[in-house]
Amino acid sequence: MDGVHVALASGESLVVLGPNGAGKTTLLRMLATLLRPDEGSLALLGHDCPEHADRARGAIGYLGHDPLVYLDLTAWQNLELFADLYGLDDPRTRIVDGLDAVGLLPRAYDPARTFSRGMVQRLGLARMLLHDPDLLLLDEPYAGLDARGRALLDEVLAAERAGRATVMVTHDVERGVAAADRALVLRAGRPVLSEPVTDVDPAAFRARYEDLVR
Repeated sequence: MDGVHVALASGESLVVLGPNGAGKTTLLRMLATLLRPDEGSLALLGHDCPEHADRARGAIGYLGHDPLVYLDLTAWQNLELFADLYGLDDPRTRIVDGLDAVGLLPRAYDPARTFSRGMVQRLGLARMLLHDPDLLLLDEPYAGLDARGRALLDEVLAAERAGRATVMVTHDVERGVAAADRALVLRAGRPVLSEPVTDVDPAAFRARYEDLVR
């Protein structure tokens, strides 16, 4: 990564776009404290990283290509496990609310391996939100979702934006721009565009994007 500057306030959302190999997932993994930057500075939620990454991790919700779901456990058991890891108070209420938000409460006691790919992704979303994080990091969250799952994800993310910062990596340019306050376009690890998109027409932005990455 070279020359990338990202600064988000609480409640703001950023969509990160670019072709394969542009560095999108690398950036997201740095923000998740899974990778160390080679140079420059990184501060997350008021904590300098990587020196104090452990202080930031408990306030980060991360959903990557792997939804981090244990397929042999039920949906309830999956969230119960993560609730215990995070030391949550009143985990039962959090689990019920989380499963209900992603449309999985009726399947709470079914093993995750009986779920469709989209349902597993929705369970991953519930897992990400379970501990009420201040920063949401999403890597291609719409991948594998059916139409109902995509609509549910839109609703959940819209409801969860208040008071949180969100960074989403996606190839779905129009959907990403429609959900974001700012857009960052990367090409070969360098930013080629960084600007507000609150009032931008997503279809018009897509045409600009295709010219930038051509």
